[in-house]
Amino acid sequence: MLLADFPPAFLRAFAALFGLVWGSFLNVVIHRVPRGMSVVRPASHCPACGAPIHAHRNVPVLGWLLLRGRASCCGVAIPVRYPLVELVGGVLSLAVLETLVFALPPDTSALHAGMVYVAHLALALGLAAAAFIDLEHMFIPDAVSIGGALLGLATSPIRDLAWTDSLLGGALGFALVYVPFDLIYSKLRGRPGMGLGDAKLLALAGTWLGPSGAMFVLGAGAIQGTAAAVLLLVAGRAPGEPEAVKREREELRAELETMSEEERAAVLEELASDPLAEEPEEGLGKARIAFGPFLILGILECLFIGRERILGALLDL
Repeated sequence: MLLADFPPAFLRAFAALFGLVWGSFLNVVIHRVPRGMSVVRPASHCPACGAPIHAHRNVPVLGWLLLRGRASCCGVAIPVRYPLVELVGGVLSLAVLETLVFALPPDTSALHAGMVYVAHLALALGLAAAAFIDLEHMFIPDAVSIGGALLGLATSPIRDLAWTDSLLGGALGFALVYVPFDLIYSKLRGRPGMGLGDAKLLALAGTWLGPSGAMFVLGAGAIQGTAAAVLLLVAGRAPGEPEAVKREREELRAELETMSEEERAAVLEELASDPLAEEPEEGLGKARIAFGPFLILGILECLFIGRERILGALLDL
């Protein structure tokens, strides 16, 4: 069967519903991964009281609307983030279909078109989960960054990207962050300037977009991150750490007090390479901002809009 054998309306409806379902799963990932919980077991349950969530209450977006944003078991408010993430899943699925699958020649085999769709949707959903996790906890899960980079290498043949360009892009992407912000900065200041999460994320970008794509994502992320910080300042909100990061640091300090001297020394040695283990220094220029979401935004822009189109539009301004 060929791609042209499937009515576009059918494919759009499928992509929207399929993306919404996976968007619901993203909420599980975003909540559980930072807490070290399995994303498979136990089944969906209320985070407040632990009661199981029945399937008819777990319908993406519609379930939240019917419940009026409150859990049926205990009445606790369900954050608006939950339907938002589900909608993000649907939008990303449609974006993959419209910009990447429908761009294929009509005589493309259904199998090849399906592989293109699944590979890019897996990437987009993983990046969406990582963005929400980084915004709240300031770290990028290795399952997304390393797993996404391996997926990029494995799928390069179906994306018309030479395997060598994918590998070189990954290496360059990692080096663009690791060398100046971790290797050199740590030598000068005695501590890392950035965690390795952003370096791994840019390596992912390189395996999917090649060397030039990795450089574009870094530049786009830096520009958009700076613009976001300026907008926060104009709105009277100074950039700073998320409350979850502060809370986790306090919990860690309390746990350290209960450890023996040997255990405490081992944990402190391990934490020496973690920038989040210490309080941020005073001053606007030293404020900590999650950079991952802006790199992720750059990756998605490059995938769905195209680096050449974006640069052409900027040159025309």
